Amino acid sequence: MNLLTVLLQTAPAAGATGAGGSSMSFYVMMALIFVVFYFFMIRPQMKRQKEVKQFREAIKEGDKVITSGGIMGKVKEIKDDYFVLEIAENVRIKINKSFVYASPEDAQPQK
Repeated sequence: MNLLTVLLQTAPAAGATGAGGSSMSFYVMMALIFVVFYFFMIRPQMKRQKEVKQFREAIKEGDKVITSGGIMGKVKEIKDDYFVLEIAENVRIKINKSFVYASPEDAQPQK
């Protein structure tokens, strides 16, 4: 006999004895999977987004920041939805607030 024949012969016997409990165990497993995803993926991501939002709100003129594109500069102006960064002497650019992620101190490699 091959493996497929053995599996097909055992499948009806397993289904007949546990048909009532299998749907309940399915829902329990789905709930456990959701709980695991929440605590290991969703919750840490929400916490990180909250920290980034608080960081952006705390930025003031004169702070040094790094954009998502890797541009380092000093904040010269703060408007409703963008910052004006000075990246070199007399070189200023406008950056949307959502593209500022870290201060230079946060981006330093850990020793």
